Amino acid sequence: MKSATAKNTEFKITPQIVAEHGLSAEEYEKILGILGREPNFTELGIFSVMWSEHCSYKTTRKWLGTLPTKAPHVICGPGENAGVIDIGDGQAAIFKMESHNHPSYIEPYQGAATGVGGILRDVFTMGARPIANMNSLRFGSPTHPKTRHLVAGVVAGIGGYGNCVGVPTVGGECIFHESYNGNILVNAMTVGIAATDKIFYSKAAGIGNPVIYVGSKTGRDGIHGATMASAEFDADSEDKRPTVQVGDPFTEKLLIEACLELMATDAIIAIQDMGAAGLTSSSLEMAGKGETGIELNLENVPMREEGMTPYEIMLSESQERMLMILKPEKEAMARAIFEKWELSFAVIGKITDTGRLVLKMHGDTYADLPVAPISTDAPVYSRPYTKTAKRPDLKVKDRDVKLLGEDLKKLLGCPDLSSKRWIWEQYDHMVMNDTALRPGGDAAVVRVHGSQKALAITTDCTPRYCYADPYEGGKQAVAETWRNLTAVGAKPLAITNCLNFGNPQKPEIMGQIVGCLEGMRDACLALDYPVISGNVSLYNETSIGDKVSAVQPTPAIGGVGILADVEKRIGNQFQEENHHIVLIGKTLGHLGSSLYLREVCGSEAGAPPPVDLLAECENGNFVRGIIASGRASACHDISDGGLLVAVAEMGFSKKIGATLTFPENISAHEFAFGEDQARYLLAVPAEHTQDILKEAAKQKIPAMILGKTGGDALVVEEILSEPIVDLYTINESWLPDYMEG
Repeated sequence: MKSATAKNTEFKITPQIVAEHGLSAEEYEKILGILGREPNFTELGIFSVMWSEHCSYKTTRKWLGTLPTKAPHVICGPGENAGVIDIGDGQAAIFKMESHNHPSYIEPYQGAATGVGGILRDVFTMGARPIANMNSLRFGSPTHPKTRHLVAGVVAGIGGYGNCVGVPTVGGECIFHESYNGNILVNAMTVGIAATDKIFYSKAAGIGNPVIYVGSKTGRDGIHGATMASAEFDADSEDKRPTVQVGDPFTEKLLIEACLELMATDAIIAIQDMGAAGLTSSSLEMAGKGETGIELNLENVPMREEGMTPYEIMLSESQERMLMILKPEKEAMARAIFEKWELSFAVIGKITDTGRLVLKMHGDTYADLPVAPISTDAPVYSRPYTKTAKRPDLKVKDRDVKLLGEDLKKLLGCPDLSSKRWIWEQYDHMVMNDTALRPGGDAAVVRVHGSQKALAITTDCTPRYCYADPYEGGKQAVAETWRNLTAVGAKPLAITNCLNFGNPQKPEIMGQIVGCLEGMRDACLALDYPVISGNVSLYNETSIGDKVSAVQPTPAIGGVGILADVEKRIGNQFQEENHHIVLIGKTLGHLGSSLYLREVCGSEAGAPPPVDLLAECENGNFVRGIIASGRASACHDISDGGLLVAVAEMGFSKKIGATLTFPENISAHEFAFGEDQARYLLAVPAEHTQDILKEAAKQKIPAMILGKTGGDALVVEEILSEPIVDLYTINESWLPDYMEG
């Protein structure tokens, strides 16, 4: 094989070069066995990105295979750019969540912005018009010197990209914890709508068919982004700034419109986003799925920088690019569409029957590799793991009931529970004019344009539960999304996930991964709630000197549900006075691993609340039926902070207070702040209350009248009385005050 480029001959492949590419000595030996020779520099780069954790899932593939991924309404599960579910009327919802953690820590604006751009492409690659974006954000302690800068940059990046591309950002979550000081998490989710008979896949076909490059030109930004995302940070992490991509949302908007216009024809055989690992992953994945070969002439790749080498072209992660296999007779029509939208369109290769990836440039061959071993036969590891030791249930010492009001205010004003209005007001959540429930609720609701139905969307995870007990935490993350969808009246259909963990080569971290996935599996099975797409982000930890800090295990879940009638949606805010507040679900006052314990008592000890999946299913189905019957005016699931926090939150929008009576068989603090699962609060007009209680008793659903809405204060009889305006002000103030310094 000829090799005329300096980049291919300049570097002798040494153990150091191999290690710098993120490959182990054993993996390099496997490469030598596959090739029967040493790879050149370009070929080594291709192996390194394709066998990275980010692209190959070599550590988690074994465990991901245990998740339930099928259901009658699932059209396409994991393995494609995004998952697809049938939502009736010849329409499909297409969605996925993905991480952009390492880039967002290094360069928060561009890291977050390109995370949004990448997940948008994953969805419209499948033929869907994106209708909503969500996000799940984790930052370090507010006292850490970088946190404020990172929050500002990430939020601006998400808003800047989503607002410019014209897709509403309709919700998300944001928490703070010191475990994220050196490694923030930025997970982005997109949902789109497509016709069920117009879904596009990435399987290459047709020997001799042209391989088409469309979109932006290729530059040197993002080279080795996938490899960087598969390694832990150290003191020199700032030096990795060149591995962060640079996004252009206006080009992305043009790309969406051009792709959807072409998709309305019958020109496309296969299509793939150039995401992580860029042209390398897109070409190899398409050829691998189609069991074909692919030959590329790299001089034809549109480039915005001079003198780019094959190594740089193949590993660049420049944004807003796609790869297509087109019917040859449709090439001229496709070119005209992309030129109309002022986007690059270039024939850069062809499909072959060789089963090999061949890279040429100006007549010289720079790589000649077998497709299958790179794209489908990456190493799969069964890493040793240590299960997280079970924590004992915690009995918290009773506090004076006179402190209940002060404790409530402390919780409502803490970083995790404080209003995130400062964040979501920077997002255009009303563009496209189909947002039916705005940010701030249990789930967002977005009308399916031109119809009466709507999708409900949420993202959730409670990392402190996952750290204390990965199995219960994994269950709870899934169940929490199921509850939030239920709380707006939607039937939960499926989830996507973004699994954020530390270094899996450490048995205790691998134990967290295994435990969380086992919990997720059991919850998905019990709730008939399959996983249809997802992403794994490992090595989320920082090593500086002798100190190594991993993030809390954070398996973020994105849930999607359906409302047959958008007018049947329900919010979480009190609408009227003199409505009964009905508590659904059993309250035992579980305070282990709770926010009350952390924020008020200064401890993160204890086991998290157990998740009774049968109770989740039965209680949720009951609540959904009440909402569908139109007998509830508001619904809110009870989660972080417990019952009293949830009641306070329900009064904020219209400044409607409530008067509650606490039972005597449990301490006031346990009843107020315990985080028992499978619970909801319903606001119910008085004329419906007794019927609801009778139905609950018949179905053996725990239900009780907690109190009534009304007045201008949150009152617990004989215990506290706090003006709702004061509680609202406390809740709204923390984040803007913090960001103003």
